[in-house]
Amino acid sequence: MISFKHPNLFRPNSRPTSPNSSSRPEPAMILERTSRPLTKLSFSGFKRSSSSTSISSPPPTLLVQDGSYLQALSLKFSEAVSKAMMQPTGPVAVGELVGGRRPIPAGRGRALGLLIASELKACQNNPHLHKAILRSLHRPLSVLLSNLSALLLPLLSSPAFLSMLAPTVQAPNPNATQLHALAAASFAGELLESFDEMSLGFENDARGDGLKAIREGLVSLIGRVVNPLITGIQSELIPLLESLENPVAVSVPRTGTKALHPSIVSLQALMPVYARALTQYTTTLPSQTTLATFLISMIWRALVAFASRPRVKPSPPTSPLSSPQLTPLTKRQRATSGNTPATPPPTRFALKLPSRPSSPPDISVTPSAATDARALYELMVLLPRPSAECDATRVAREAVDEALSGLTALATLLENIGNPLFKVGKSHEAILEEIERITADLPTLIALPVLLRSYSRVAIESPSIPSISSIINVPEDEYRKSCLSGFGRAEQCSNIIGHSVLDFLRDQGGLQSLVEQWLANRVDVVDH
Repeated sequence: MISFKHPNLFRPNSRPTSPNSSSRPEPAMILERTSRPLTKLSFSGFKRSSSSTSISSPPPTLLVQDGSYLQALSLKFSEAVSKAMMQPTGPVAVGELVGGRRPIPAGRGRALGLLIASELKACQNNPHLHKAILRSLHRPLSVLLSNLSALLLPLLSSPAFLSMLAPTVQAPNPNATQLHALAAASFAGELLESFDEMSLGFENDARGDGLKAIREGLVSLIGRVVNPLITGIQSELIPLLESLENPVAVSVPRTGTKALHPSIVSLQALMPVYARALTQYTTTLPSQTTLATFLISMIWRALVAFASRPRVKPSPPTSPLSSPQLTPLTKRQRATSGNTPATPPPTRFALKLPSRPSSPPDISVTPSAATDARALYELMVLLPRPSAECDATRVAREAVDEALSGLTALATLLENIGNPLFKVGKSHEAILEEIERITADLPTLIALPVLLRSYSRVAIESPSIPSISSIINVPEDEYRKSCLSGFGRAEQCSNIIGHSVLDFLRDQGGLQSLVEQWLANRVDVVDH
């Protein structure tokens, strides 16, 4: 009873007593359990396998099937366009606000282009998804183009934008309205640079990317801003360049100061201002073509002006005015001087201070065309030129450099013709060869009038030098409008006009002059 009431606490009640181990026979062969490898319990078995695609670019096939990626991407593009047009934060600079708005900060167009480029590069191996992303760009970019046009419309029509298109020495910087318009144009130019890197908007085929209208709209937007500003500078330069055709006598001191045309003196003050303005206007790639056209047009007008300037013989400098002490006295002055009192005036005993020596008087000199042409070349190289490293602007840069080389060649030709030692000790053939070398980069219709006034026998015998327009029996204004409107037109007309002038020179009879041989070689080269 006692054992029943107090059972053993260390022995379970449900488990029966195990039999004696000695009475249990051992099996002949004991099965050994193989141990589980430790790698089965490592954390590597619980790691999730990494996906081969990133979150920003899911598998293209999956995205094309459900379409969720394209919807999210369209929303992302729309949000990026809205952020690009959003007003910047931070302190406002003085004179920066126009209508309560600030200009678009630089770099936003480039950021939007990088976003588009990253999404297109992520699916470049899937042409179907690539085309779908291009189609999703149409709506946000069309909205962006409409917003930019709406932003520019009041700016371009504002009197503040049109009142002062060309900068001056007193106001070299653009006003606030012009800065806002230039900021919008820079934004469009940055986006176009991304388009160029991805080759977007070049195809006319409807099955292409369909972004050609967006590209043309951005290019047109840049032109609406940049073209009026460059035209304003051009309208200020044209009168100064055309006035170089007329020689003007200027007064210069005797200290050896170089005499320059008044227009060159004005350009020396304006060219640095115009250079900074053009650099700010032409930051975008489409504006580089406008810049090249502007530079070539200005250089051509200078070439026509210098080629048409008549030769002026160097006149002796005017003698300075005689001093009153050296002028002989008249009878009245002698009578007046005879009535002077014998007592000297009190000022005679005053202390004489050392006086400053009088500066030499100025002389009147007519600047030479060669000096003005060389000075103008030094001013033209200050202006910005299209980039030579970019493939899209390399041809424009070569055209501008070729025009500048023509201005240099004309200055060299004028210097040698005006130098009396140019023909000393040289044969007729040597002079002709030297002139052909100098005029190799010059258009025929630019070098011809200069040579006619200098080396033709007609110019020596005739009291008046015949112009090319009078030789071909065409009014001067019509000749310039028809044949001297630009480099290309002058090249087209050089053959016909060259033959007419050559026939005129040969009809004079006698031995051929230097100009006849030079022109005959030029015409033969054009014919062949």
